[in-house]
Amino acid sequence: MSPALTPFRAEIPQEALDDLRQRLSRTRWPEAETVDDWSQGVPLAYLRDLAGHWQDAYDWRATEARLNAVPQFRTDIDGLGIHFLHARSPHPEAMPLLISHGWPGSVVEFLDLVGPLTDPEDPADAFHVVAPSLPGYAFSDKPAATGWTVERTAAAWAELMARLGYDRYAAHGVDWGSFLTGVLGETDGPHLAGIHLAMPFAGPPQEQVALDERDLAGLAALKRFQAEEGGYSVIQATRPQTLGYALTDSPVGQLAWMVEKYWAWSDHDGDLEKVVPRDRLLDAVTLSWLAATGASSARIYWESHNRMALGRVDVPTACSVFPKDARMPRAWIERRFTDLRRFTDHERGGHFPALEQPELLVAELRSFFRTLR
Repeated sequence: MSPALTPFRAEIPQEALDDLRQRLSRTRWPEAETVDDWSQGVPLAYLRDLAGHWQDAYDWRATEARLNAVPQFRTDIDGLGIHFLHARSPHPEAMPLLISHGWPGSVVEFLDLVGPLTDPEDPADAFHVVAPSLPGYAFSDKPAATGWTVERTAAAWAELMARLGYDRYAAHGVDWGSFLTGVLGETDGPHLAGIHLAMPFAGPPQEQVALDERDLAGLAALKRFQAEEGGYSVIQATRPQTLGYALTDSPVGQLAWMVEKYWAWSDHDGDLEKVVPRDRLLDAVTLSWLAATGASSARIYWESHNRMALGRVDVPTACSVFPKDARMPRAWIERRFTDLRRFTDHERGGHFPALEQPELLVAELRSFFRTLR
């Protein structure tokens, strides 16, 4: 292994955890919402209950142990320290698989995937798993200057895989990770066996194409999303620094800002914790709080939101589309991803498949990449 790769362990000082609990105990709460749903944001009663659990019952040390059970490293790429998980399979012929998260996620959402992906019953399904933390997220460095766009981050990911000695690899992404993986398909095609995207995006083709009912419903949902749910992205794309002061100073502010999205984007019947247990929600929020990434994690929106070319991708591609996630018309996707081999409209699931439907996601990855080994 290259000496440029430095082993890493998460070791949060106890003082930081004590400070978190003290801040939670001193929360200055607003009045309750004037509606009986989530249309004004996270309801006060729900957030007070969740914050109480965070203060009195949640165990970061257990999550830290889960994280440290997976080999972790840091390496400097393009002047920035990048943190990543690197879980090698016991099966030497395993396929390298790069998996990329988005916002409000982090590498902790992938922890339950590592075992099934690296050590399956059938060695033919095995992967060496590489999961980097995006610039400004978790234990990666926070960029001190502008320019860390999705395209630059994708170039760093390609360099990381080369540095690990993987000349041919597969890639999967969600949210910003889906955009990253698409860019890798544009720019690092000779090294990619194929890519798998949850939430694929493409622009409308120049020629007129037929759209079915699901396509039209997906476009209508995207329009509603922009009108009713898109405020967070406008703020993060325009004023991430201003937002960062609030999120870095108030743990309940960080909690509300993130949990609202898990509630809105997950596939549930009104009870989010049936599909994403509260401790898994708090894993993501706690890591963001402890790493103080309220501003730095939002800056990818400032750098890249609505600014990507969404260019042509010729590598073998599979897409998993979930009912509570964004859905672009298949005909649009086919024009961008010219070797689209699999397009699955799932009956259940949302924006966080590794948390909501981990078994389904693992099965999808195995099934698609099995054909490309």
